[in-house]
Amino acid sequence: MFIGFVGGLAAIALKFLVHLMEELSRNISSHLYFHIAYVFLPAIGILATAAYQHLINRDKIEKGIGNILVNIKRNRSNIKANNLYSHLITSSLTVGFGGSSGLEAPIVCTGAAIGSNLGKFFKLTPYEKTVLLAAGASAGIAAVFNSPIAGVLFSLEILIGEITIPTFIPLLIASATGVVVSKALYSGQLFHLVTEGWVMAALPFYVVLGLCSGWMAIYISKVGGRLEGGIFKKQNRYVRAISGGVLLGLIIVVFPQLFGEGYHYLTAILNGNIHVLKEEVLFSDLLDQPLIMLLFIAALVFMKIIAAGITIGAGGNGGTFAPTMFTGAFLGLLVAYGVNQTGLIHLNTSNFIAVGMAGALAGVLHAPLTAIFLIAEITGGYVLFIPLMIVSAISYIISRYSSPHNMYWSHLIHHNNIHPGQDYGMLNAITLDNVINRKYTAVDKRMTVSDFYKVLAKTDANIFPVLKDDGGLEGVVLIDDIRRRLFNKEIADNLITDIMIEPPTVIDYEQSVSSVMDTFDAIDVWQLPVVKDDVFIGFISKSALLSKYRSVLIEQHKASDLFA
Repeated sequence: MFIGFVGGLAAIALKFLVHLMEELSRNISSHLYFHIAYVFLPAIGILATAAYQHLINRDKIEKGIGNILVNIKRNRSNIKANNLYSHLITSSLTVGFGGSSGLEAPIVCTGAAIGSNLGKFFKLTPYEKTVLLAAGASAGIAAVFNSPIAGVLFSLEILIGEITIPTFIPLLIASATGVVVSKALYSGQLFHLVTEGWVMAALPFYVVLGLCSGWMAIYISKVGGRLEGGIFKKQNRYVRAISGGVLLGLIIVVFPQLFGEGYHYLTAILNGNIHVLKEEVLFSDLLDQPLIMLLFIAALVFMKIIAAGITIGAGGNGGTFAPTMFTGAFLGLLVAYGVNQTGLIHLNTSNFIAVGMAGALAGVLHAPLTAIFLIAEITGGYVLFIPLMIVSAISYIISRYSSPHNMYWSHLIHHNNIHPGQDYGMLNAITLDNVINRKYTAVDKRMTVSDFYKVLAKTDANIFPVLKDDGGLEGVVLIDDIRRRLFNKEIADNLITDIMIEPPTVIDYEQSVSSVMDTFDAIDVWQLPVVKDDVFIGFISKSALLSKYRSVLIEQHKASDLFA
């Protein structure tokens, strides 16, 4: 409840700050010729964000949902305390001045930091901190959208990766509390939708929308992910921020709907006001022609994610959640508006806009339940459950066929060697230091085999490190490999280097435990040497690792029982 309360307050603060800055930006723009202010306003916001991160935050901010997953998997769900406030400042600067990204990722990061740091304060276990971290994220999403169920499902599908009652209940409490705080202090509803329900004749077109949503999700993941990786990489952060901001501003001059989150236009088109798209457009008279309007809507579908990628890649702080919803909404409008122009059938554009948002989210996040309930809750379109289910399922299947993981996990797998799944999470809850056997008997590389017999008689070890003068590893002697020829008198005078072998691989002290287990499985051995800064420190055995994993598994099951 405490996490939900604080998370709700953080969401309200962020919405208030961004609304204030957006109003200021639009007022400035309205007093200048052809809204030319849009050219430099995004650059100001991104530059201010980059300066804050560099000069004040000292680059300690952990942007994006991917970093939350990294902390869950590799840092025992510990998130730095500066993330409690830094996302609120930087994302409000970025989006408030026109950066074309969303506030959902920053509020999720803020909520996760609230839960994680509360867990650290009370010295809770990694599993308990993960639940509190997810509770904070749920509260943030729920408070932003006034959607408690979607907030819970988001954390379960994206952050935790499994749905269990022991995790569901705390998330539900935090999420509900966040919504109560949001409604009490900020009663405005994000979207309003009066829907007529769906009709059977429109069903084939929902299937078409599902197919288009799946392909668009692939486009969003690939293009957005590539641009978010950074633009103008050879330039310093300030040149990158100004260059990217000006490039974004030029795009916004042509497509003013891309300014900020874009929810102003989403709300209008959901209520059937398509003519709002002509506002502030330089060639607004041309949009009276249906074909030009259709092409303009199609351009918005493809340009939003490019604008969002530029915003984040130039150094701004935001997420792809809102841009994905925007893209899906205009994709739904494109399908409905295009079909309606043929005169074959009249489709309810509001329904297709709402369902398009769910389709895009399901494909990009690989979280169909979150997508279905989020759109149903924020639009009030509960009568659209069947189209929501059809479009989300089709989009998810197409996107999943293209990539087995969502855009967050794809990046972590390829760049950080971090994998989803509870096995990896529990393995990385183990610290390598706890399973290293430091009780070893080292032998000098100049030792003879006959002298090694005396060492062997005093220990029951079956593996011995052969060390260099500087403590580095020369090789190992495996008793099992040399047992038959060990007491051969002909080799008694040989040096130990004649019977030692080079280990198949060496484990670095900084490696994650999950990668160590992968190494054991790949080369089929049971003991490997561990080095720290090129100095041998001990051995790690697969049996010790499996035994520790079993104890962690038992502890986690006990921790997950609320009534234990």
